Amino acid sequence: MLKHQSELTLSPYAALYDILIPEDNELRRLNDLVDFSFIYQELIDCYSMGEGRTAVDPVVMFKYLYLKVRYNLSDRDLVERAKTDMAFKFFLGLAPEADVIHPSLLTKFRRQRLKDMDLLQLLLRKTVEIAIDKGVLKSKALIVDATHTVSRFNIKSPVESLRQASKILRKHIYQAKPAIRDILPTKPTGSDLEEEQDYTKNLIDTVKAHPEVAVAHGVPEALHSLEEVIDDVQSGIAHSKDKDAKIGHKTKDTSFLGYKTHLAMTTDRMITAAVITTGEKGDGRFLKNLVELSRANGVDPDSVRGDHAYSGKENLELADKQNWKLYSRLTPTISNGNRNAKDEWDYNKDAGMFICPAGHTAIRKARMGKKNQGINQVLTYFFDVEKCQKCPLRDGCYKPGAKSKSYSVSLKSNIHQKQMAFEETEEFKTEVKLRYRIEAKNAELKIKHGYGKCWSNDIQAMTLQGAMTLFYANMERILTQTAKKEG
Repeated sequence: MLKHQSELTLSPYAALYDILIPEDNELRRLNDLVDFSFIYQELIDCYSMGEGRTAVDPVVMFKYLYLKVRYNLSDRDLVERAKTDMAFKFFLGLAPEADVIHPSLLTKFRRQRLKDMDLLQLLLRKTVEIAIDKGVLKSKALIVDATHTVSRFNIKSPVESLRQASKILRKHIYQAKPAIRDILPTKPTGSDLEEEQDYTKNLIDTVKAHPEVAVAHGVPEALHSLEEVIDDVQSGIAHSKDKDAKIGHKTKDTSFLGYKTHLAMTTDRMITAAVITTGEKGDGRFLKNLVELSRANGVDPDSVRGDHAYSGKENLELADKQNWKLYSRLTPTISNGNRNAKDEWDYNKDAGMFICPAGHTAIRKARMGKKNQGINQVLTYFFDVEKCQKCPLRDGCYKPGAKSKSYSVSLKSNIHQKQMAFEETEEFKTEVKLRYRIEAKNAELKIKHGYGKCWSNDIQAMTLQGAMTLFYANMERILTQTAKKEG
């Protein structure tokens, strides 16, 4: 059963908020700036209005998730801090003396209430609307890029994940009380998962049995992180670790297991669109999506800046057709030629190779045709034949018995020639330099907001994490800029 919390709960202690939380407090300003009732309206159909126990208001649950991202806290640490942090309770709409939720409710809310909701686009659209209203977003010039987020498991086994988290906990324990080494359980030396889980549980029980250690600096956070890894490992066993994460490339020689977030941001640093995919996807094909989503969210772009992954032939033609400028340095190997869009051959700028529709990366490339001439020359990419022979998409792509599988692209075309001339202009050289702003934003998302690692173990969780993180990043920008105007 759902009841709507429309205002702060009445309490004889409510005056404490006026005493303890100043007018310029970030969370107080955020409450004044944003009408969060839009969350209630979007989620009302996910609840029963007259049956069962009374549910926690979805707006309150959403605010918990916001605080989790804002302060980069685990579920347990978030709830623990909310018990005593008056600014948290004020933001959540709770009375000073009110109880907080159990951490498990956050998991339930994420996986059951938000699973069928396009929260990512809803939150971006809301922040863009607020930014335009407050005069923070004025630019129609976009910058696009993609940033990677590694899987919670990455390429580590569950045993390795548990062992690493246990090591961090022991480090803090030793700093607090070196003598406790003598009573800690013996570390396993093998690779048996059950043995590692037993050791981890005994380690946690030992720490909790010594309150003077359990509250020492760094220990509670490390303890909660280890408990969450245990939960993740148990979930990972049931779901084959992270079933959605895929291997992508950061450079030609380094890879990661996880996801990609394709972003569009205005030159005044407001994120207007995002598409979250598995890690093996190329960047260029999502330019059209980012432009369309930005337009739907209230920003009709007049230009786009991006690295050379976005200078493919289809994107150049899209820019020309829709009458906006594309500031993206041309790489000859980007063009897909005249092949059908459904073929989905992507160029991965980091690996410097093409990716086939099945997600396999080329293993080498060679220039074909006359030397020292752009005309008639092509670059040919060669794929692993053993993979092609077993590929479920081999029909119509791989000829049975063939000793090689290749994919060729023309080095130049007419539209590329036009773009090459555009690159030589002072306008292009000036505008393309603005790309650094989105690279700085990507670094901010990872370092400040924990976006470098996925919360959980599937793309649904990654999408939710992206929604909350990008919402916070935009709201932080709005709060900072409005404060400058008011100050």
